Amino acid sequence: MASTTHKHHDSGYKELFSYPEFVRQLIEGFAPAEIAQLMDFTTLKQHNGHYITPMFEEKIEDVVWSVEVTWEGVTQEVFLYLLLEFQSAVDRTMPIRLMHYVACFYSELLKQKVITPSQGLPPIFPVVLYNGTERWAAKTDIFEMITPEPPSFLQVYQPHLRYFLIDEGRYTEEQLGLVQTPLSGVFSVENAGASWETLQQAVDRIVTIIQAAPNKERIDKVITRWIKRHLQWLGADINLEQLESLVEDKAMLAENLENLVKKERLQGRQEGRQEGRLEEAREVVRTQLTFKFGEVPEWVEAKLANANHDQLKGWMRDVLFANGLEEMFKH
Repeated sequence: MASTTHKHHDSGYKELFSYPEFVRQLIEGFAPAEIAQLMDFTTLKQHNGHYITPMFEEKIEDVVWSVEVTWEGVTQEVFLYLLLEFQSAVDRTMPIRLMHYVACFYSELLKQKVITPSQGLPPIFPVVLYNGTERWAAKTDIFEMITPEPPSFLQVYQPHLRYFLIDEGRYTEEQLGLVQTPLSGVFSVENAGASWETLQQAVDRIVTIIQAAPNKERIDKVITRWIKRHLQWLGADINLEQLESLVEDKAMLAENLENLVKKERLQGRQEGRQEGRLEEAREVVRTQLTFKFGEVPEWVEAKLANANHDQLKGWMRDVLFANGLEEMFKH
């Protein structure tokens, strides 16, 4: 399901959501409040949801928990189906995939004799957790994919399955700051991308949150393992073997991140100066071309925009002898 570049997310998040604290933080912090308020999180119980689907012949990166919900005096078990969607691009077939996954999950419950057909099927709350850079644009109910909308007498026969989407990138840092949990700190680190300065601020926030957590030591170990995976994937030039605890080793990590921030700023200044020199060279060539051949067409502008400094210097010389734009840019 996920590309190789996102395997660290799959394994890291699967570990996070193997702990009931993080499942609770996800639902309480990011799901509709009216749903979270009904759940008794002390009854959370993990289930096996990892299987191969015959239709797609793929492993599903999912996590399944059950939790008791009391509604109008009746207590029943609801399955939380968390699908980890960490592909870089939005999959617009998600409603179809999710319907298939849920059907396979029900079949698995029957096969494992967790339920029987005579008992009926338990309710499921499907959640898709997505962290791609492109904002989510897929439909959230398979019924919405059916076009044109069928007449009313046929609508009752159409499939319905809605999932709740948690799109990490949609949350601003201000919004995440209102949810003071380790998981919201993880989202902040994710949203920082490859900016070491922003990531440094996000790590500082997550350390502060962990220090205030009631089960600090356990949370610290889990988040530290996740951070190490994330920094390795980002290619951080840090000796991660020495990082055992975000809380205990925060000074060492802060120093390393500060060094990365300094390198990032220096690189940014160097790239800025280089781009400035390139733009000056483009302007010289553009002026020469306009003086000799008239207004510069778009296809030539595209070549100027993509040229390196050596190409631009060559064109400064070539324009003196060229008889036309096609001749000058034939290569």
